[in-house]
This record gives sequence, C-alpha cells and structure tokens, in this order.
Amino acid sequence: MTQTIAPRVRTLVLLLLAVTGALLAGAAPASAHAALTGSDPAQGAVVDTAPAQVSLTFSEPIAVSDDSVRVLDPKGERVDKGAPANPSGTTFSVRLLSGLPDGTYTVAYQVVSADSHPVAGAFTFSIGAPSETTVSVSAQGSDDGLVGWLYGFGRYVSYAGFVVMVGGAAFVLACWGPGARVRPVQRLVVTGWLALTAATLGLLLMRGSYTTSGKVGDIFDLSLLGDVLQTKSGAALVSRLLLLAAAALFVAVLFGAYARTASAGVPDDDSDPAPASDGDSAPADGKEDGDDKNADSGDLTFGLAVGGTVVAAGLAASWAMSEHASQGLQPGVAMPVDVVHLLAVAVWLGGLTALLVALYRAPATSPVGRDAVRRFSRLAFGSVVTLAVTGVYQSWRQLGSWSAFTDTRYGQLLLAKIALVAVMVAVAFISRRWTQRLADVRIPEEAEQEKQPAGAVPAEASDAEKTGSGAGQDAVRAAQLARQRAATEAARQKRLRDADPNRFGLRRSVLAEAGVAVVLLAVTTVLTQTEPGRTEQDARTAAETSASASTGTGQGSGAVSLTMPFDTGGANGKGVVSIDLDPARVGDNDIHVYVEGPGGRAVDVPEVKIALTLTAQDIGPLPVAPDHVTTGHWSASGVQIPMAGDWKVEVTVRTSDIDQVTVSKNAQIG
Repeated sequence: MTQTIAPRVRTLVLLLLAVTGALLAGAAPASAHAALTGSDPAQGAVVDTAPAQVSLTFSEPIAVSDDSVRVLDPKGERVDKGAPANPSGTTFSVRLLSGLPDGTYTVAYQVVSADSHPVAGAFTFSIGAPSETTVSVSAQGSDDGLVGWLYGFGRYVSYAGFVVMVGGAAFVLACWGPGARVRPVQRLVVTGWLALTAATLGLLLMRGSYTTSGKVGDIFDLSLLGDVLQTKSGAALVSRLLLLAAAALFVAVLFGAYARTASAGVPDDDSDPAPASDGDSAPADGKEDGDDKNADSGDLTFGLAVGGTVVAAGLAASWAMSEHASQGLQPGVAMPVDVVHLLAVAVWLGGLTALLVALYRAPATSPVGRDAVRRFSRLAFGSVVTLAVTGVYQSWRQLGSWSAFTDTRYGQLLLAKIALVAVMVAVAFISRRWTQRLADVRIPEEAEQEKQPAGAVPAEASDAEKTGSGAGQDAVRAAQLARQRAATEAARQKRLRDADPNRFGLRRSVLAEAGVAVVLLAVTTVLTQTEPGRTEQDARTAAETSASASTGTGQGSGAVSLTMPFDTGGANGKGVVSIDLDPARVGDNDIHVYVEGPGGRAVDVPEVKIALTLTAQDIGPLPVAPDHVTTGHWSASGVQIPMAGDWKVEVTVRTSDIDQVTVSKNAQIG
C-alpha cells in the first residue's frame, strides 16, 4: 500500500507546484501602491510659456533617485537638469532647461512607494500648442521583466521558508517532542532556514535593479547595493539576515541538546513509561533521576519556546515594517497585527507540513502519535481563529468598502484567499474526524508489541546466538545478526502502522490540506505585491477629478463609444469588443474596454491592447495597455491625447498564445 501511495504523493506535489507556477507567472505586474494624484503642469495641459520645473504629487510618501524623472522633448531628447527635489515627501520636482520651444513634452517617472514597490508612469503636456512626438506615453516599470519575475519568486520562496521553519519548529516544541530526533523533520526545518536565507540574500541583491533599471546585469552592481542598504527595505532585509543567524543557533539547540533530552527523558506520545526494575536498586534513586531529567527538559523547552517566539516575531516584523502594514491607516496597530497574522500562518501551514512529513516519513519505530496529532489540531484551530480576527482587520484597512472586493484586483485576490482558507478548514474537519478515530481504535498487534520490553529478542534468535557463540562466532557476525533483527522488527512495525485504516485516512486528508496550502501561499504572495483596494479606488477618484479639471470649463461630456466585432480564427475566437472613451477631448481621457462572447456574455481573454493614431498629423500609434478590472472589463486612466482630430482607435484582441486579431474604428476627438 505504501509503495502505491508514494508515486501519488510525488504526482500531487508536482501538480501543485505547476499550479503555483502558473499562478505566479500569470499574475500581472504589481500595480503602483502610490498613485500620481496631481502634477504641475497638469496632465494634458497646454501652457503659454515654458515652465521652469515639473512637479509631481503622489498619494503617499515616495523615494526618488537622481534619475527618477525624465522630461523628453518631441524628439525624445532629455530637457530636465539636476536631481529631483523632494520638499514634502509626497511632492517632488525637477528643473527644466531654459528656452524650451513649443511642442508636446513627455514626463516619465519611476519612484519607489513607501511600501517598497516600484511605481512607473508617464504623461504629456504641451507648450504653446500640441505637436507631433516620437515618445510613447506608456512607461514600462522595472518590475515588468525578468528581474520582476525573479523578485516575485524570491518573495514566494522567502514566505515558504519562513512558514516551514517556524511552523516545523513549533510543531516539534508544542506537539511532538520526540520529533526533534526524527531526521525527516530535522531536514524539513533546516531546509526552511536555508530557503529563507538564500531568498533573502537574493532579494537584497536584486532590490537595486528591481526598483531602478530592471536589468539582470545590474543585480551585482555594488553601487546599487549600497543605495539599497540605505533604504527601509534594505534595512529590513539586513535585519532578517541577522535574525536568521539567531535562528540557526535555535535550530542547532533544538536538534542537538533538546533532541538528546527528548530521547533520554521524554517518552513518546503513545508509549507507556518504562517498567520498574525488579532488581535491588532503590526506587527513590530512579525517581530522582527522572525528576532531574524532566526538569532539565522542561527548562530547555521553555527557553526554546521563548527564544524561538522572539526570533520568529522579529522575522515577521521584517516584512511588516517595510510593506503594506507600515503605510496607510493606523500603522502603529497594523504592524503588530501583521506580525501576529504571519506567525499564525506559519504555525498553521508550517505545522501542517511537518505533520505531513511525520505521517509519511517518520521511522516505523517512532511514528507520530495520536496525542501529537490531537495537540496540533488544537493548535491549528487557535491559529485559524487568530487568522480570522487579524484578517478581518487587515481587510477593512486595505479595502475600505464592500465594492472594493469585486472592483479591485486586491479584493478579487482576497476573495480567492478566503475561499482557499475555507476549503482548508473543511478538509481540516475531516482530518479531525480521522484523529478522533485514532484515539478510539487500537491495533491488537501494536498493543502486544508495547507490552514487550524494548529490544526483546525472540527465543529462537537467542538460542541461535548462543549456538553461534559456542561455535566461536566472531563479533562482526554477531553485529550483522543484530542489524538483521532490528531491520526485521522495524519492517514488522511499519507494516502494523501502515495497516491502520485510520492513519491512512489521516495521511490523505493532511496531504490534501498541504496541497491547498501551497496554492494559498502563492495567492498570498501575489496579494502582498498588489495595490490595496482602498488605494486603488482613491487613486481612481483622484484621476477622475484631475481629468474633469483638465477639460476645463463646465462643458458637457463628449464621451465616444465604439463597438467592433472580432474573429481571431481560433477556438472561442469570435466576439465583440466595445470601447468607451471619456471625455474624448485633448488631454486626460479614461478608456474602458469590454469584451463579450458570441452569446453577449462578458468573457476574459489573455490580452487586450489599444493604439491611437492621428493619421492626418502623422501622430502615433500611441500604445495604451489597459488594466484588467473584472471579467470582460479593462480600463486605463489618464490616457493622453495631444491633439484634436479624427483618431483611429485600434484594438488588438488575443484569445490564445497564437490567435489574435486587430480591429479598428475612427473617433472624433476634441
């Protein structure tokens, strides 16, 4: 039976990893966590004389470098000079060359928001009158390429390493002390430490390129590394490395001194105490020895629990101090809540992983006991309650409204996370039922085995040994016989353990829980890189206000709607794409894209792109990359249209890796 289980386990793990990779690969680049709320000159504005500087205002404090903003003339030449000035933390400016000629100028910016994520964008303004420009108004962020993908993968590995290390150690200390001397459990916790350490080093090296150029070659640029060390995110990563050194000492003691203490003085969960000796030794002496061992074990356990909690909390704080919790509403409350949330996740998911390893890989001579499983069940229940309480607070803080659940990407990911947690809790209920059956059922052969003294040797083997000794059998042969007897006994115990249908059922349910946990951790990683719903909605409101102000004069809306059928030629390749362009004037515009299938039902497609071209003035195509909002709906805010005229609106719809088509219609702008 066990031989048939192992291939299934490997197949399921590979499938889960594939699903996780697809989820991470398919995730859109992280949206800006600080939004541009205003500029001077305003987006799309036409000014009479050349300004002395360009100022940008964001929704939260941002960090800038010498090359954070570039102002380009119609030919693509830079016209800014000097480093950006940052007088208020949310507003910074850059000086311009004097005597700039008339025309349309492009402002491209790339900054780092206070929650550590890069923010990139671009807009245009004009001096005198709009003109033709060779500069694209779109800006690709440094997190959109290979470095961004590697950085996201490093974040996932760091979360996974933290969960496995902290949760595995907590499982050993709180639920199954004898697990400290089980090699597979030791390897699991050590692997978690190695993964977290390697990922942290990788993130520290990639951080400079991730927030600036996005080039792979800049990963090992020592000057960028020096700049990173002076930032809040760099300090958090260095602090995490220092705490990992303390964690290494904790792991060494846990699997060293504590494992020896557990081996000598702490009985397994289901084993009876050693029988009293029938010899003449005084029982009092044995009692005193046992009390000393138990006292030593208790002191060491308490010390490890306190030290491990402090180190784990410090590691969790290295995330809380540099990401979402450190910005926005109530950061003084949000950061401790985030630490508690991360610790609860680690205890639950990491402990579950340790339990899975123990159920499948623990030696037959020391299987994980039913009492340990029951203790973990109670610990996991407490973790889930903690997650629910802290999660409600975090959801309120990051979303702010019920509509953000469905109208923002953050809310949609949060709904997916809630659904996965609900599935895990349901499977955990099944595991709990198997655990209760373990407490009620006892295998007769196992009970007989527990009555035998440890190391008992069958009579036949004892006679054979005596005969061999009388015949002059050497010590090597005796050792070989001893190993054979031990292997035979271990195989017998393993058969008895695996024959328990309740243990087999528990294995399957815990494996299912762990599989959901892998995907849950991937969703959580993407969630931490996504713009909070509250920020996204506030930025959207600010953009709409800015667009209304730039159009100016109280005139009615000139919104334009275009409907175009498409057929990519592939399976499910037919449909209708609709474009709403509002207010269809020179300057800022909002574009909404809706895709419907043959039945008029909203459908998602892998990619939608837009290009605007003013053929009469040889302007364009100006590319626009709309963001996915919800099923069948994409939008882009602040799209700059520099000149009035009859613009051609081209929409490229891709329905598969190879099937795509471009359709177009003309729209009168201005």
